Amino acid sequence: MDKYLYVAMSGAKETLRAQAVNSHNLANASTTGFRADLAAFQTRAVDGTGFASRAYATNATIGWDTTTGALLATGRDLDVAVNGGGWIAVQSADGSEAYTRAGDLRVDTSGALRNGAGDLVLGDGGPITVPQNSSVMVGADGSVSIVPVGQGPETTAVVGRIKLVNPAADTLERGADGLFRMQDGSAAPADASVQLASGVLESSNVNAAGAMVEMIELARRFELQVKAIRTAEEDGATAARLLRV
Repeated sequence: MDKYLYVAMSGAKETLRAQAVNSHNLANASTTGFRADLAAFQTRAVDGTGFASRAYATNATIGWDTTTGALLATGRDLDVAVNGGGWIAVQSADGSEAYTRAGDLRVDTSGALRNGAGDLVLGDGGPITVPQNSSVMVGADGSVSIVPVGQGPETTAVVGRIKLVNPAADTLERGADGLFRMQDGSAAPADASVQLASGVLESSNVNAAGAMVEMIELARRFELQVKAIRTAEEDGATAARLLRV
């Protein structure tokens, strides 16, 4: 009886964890450049003394979906998307270098170039800043050019170049802030082959319809496991009554 109850209990717990991952993906279905988390169930033996007769299910995040999201045209000069593989380097809140696919850029009041989440966009020599009252454009190679207000295109000047990297997916890990970093804590080298598309944004690669279907499946699985727990309780009560007879 305890085996039956333990399997159902652990299954229900891990199903809730899987539901949390799926809900997180679904909540970010409209987040620019978001990569969906991938989770999977695994069977593990219960550690301890005695005969190895018990096992339980665990749910763990095994990575993220590397599929590129659709490119949505915006026509805005500061909206860019990585064309193919690669990442945009930004400075996270703790000051470390991190990577993102979100290219919804803006210039703050101090002239610093940031993305939509507020992270500073990094260039070859650190955060990129642009002069106030100027028109800003981003080239395919990540070069940031400005044209002073009231001036012609002949006054165009390059003020920096966005650092674009393309490390292997298995060398990256996602942080709690949603940004990606090198697993060994190092900074990825710039990759000149990474290109940007201007006037577009990369949408989330979450399949909203698929996530909704998975949410329903997980809910039904949880209900089945709760029913198994109740059945184990009823069977235990019945066995106890028989022993008293």
